[in-house]
Amino acid sequence: MELLTPTLAIVLGFVALVWGADRFVMGAAATARNLGVSPLVIGLTIVGFGTSAPEMLVSSVAALEGAAGLSVGNAIGSNITNVALVLGVAALVSPLQVPQDVLSRELPVMLLVMLGAGVLLLDGHLGRVDGVLLLAGMVAMVGFVVREGLRSRDRHGEVAASDAEGLAPPMGQGVALLWLLAGLGVLLAGSNALVWGATTVARHYGVSELVIGLTIVAFGTSLPELAATVVAAQKKEHEIAVGNVIGSNLFNTLGVLGLPGVIRPGPIEASVMSRDYPVMLGVGVLLFVLARAFRPYQHINRAEGATLVACFVSWLVWIYLETTGVV
Repeated sequence: MELLTPTLAIVLGFVALVWGADRFVMGAAATARNLGVSPLVIGLTIVGFGTSAPEMLVSSVAALEGAAGLSVGNAIGSNITNVALVLGVAALVSPLQVPQDVLSRELPVMLLVMLGAGVLLLDGHLGRVDGVLLLAGMVAMVGFVVREGLRSRDRHGEVAASDAEGLAPPMGQGVALLWLLAGLGVLLAGSNALVWGATTVARHYGVSELVIGLTIVAFGTSLPELAATVVAAQKKEHEIAVGNVIGSNLFNTLGVLGLPGVIRPGPIEASVMSRDYPVMLGVGVLLFVLARAFRPYQHINRAEGATLVACFVSWLVWIYLETTGVV
């Protein structure tokens, strides 16, 4: 019975994260459409940030409460989940076309950002300088994508209102901002509940906070990405689907990983660099290879989606075998 309350907090936290992210994304997409930016920019920035908001809030709360391992695990685990599970499942639902801009610019940038984060973590310590550099990179990334989006709008005119229709119905800017604020408030409450419940259960069973962050919390905070990406894939909004995952991973690597460095610097577990970081980088490279494998079609078909999901399951099995002492 002593675990009933924290378990209930985890479940309610997940529900709040999903609902809050849905409202946040709806308001954000309506705002982007009202401004007339392209669906790829919507996916990379507005939706990418909106669906990464749970990870950012969870990471901040966990760092403030001294659970830095959960913060790092959440960032890396969410990146692995986004590419291997979210895009894999979306491709199984509907094969994804990968825009040329993504292949030539956004995907390489994502891989470079992951490599840069790995260099900062090589010393086994996430320091305040590391955190500041990562957060500065996030600000620069957002500025670059927004600038490119505005240039594209100026060249080709405003996008059609239907581009964001799958994510938000037509609404005035006042209503859109209201949903943004309501979604953010629910996300904050859900994040607090989820962190408290997860850390309480982890400590009760003697499970590492890193493992809890990599698995339970990472999956829970990636549910908004999964929902938004699958819906976008079903509606053939491929730019939003792919842009959402890449944008979310950029925010995770730069923002979610940077926040605990600024808030509470400290050492990271050795398994992060020996097991989880290589997996994160590996599935990113695999996505790039799969997307380019059948040029000029540039798509991720169902077989490739199944390959990504199999990688995700294999990683979970690896974590289980290591934590149970089998390997």
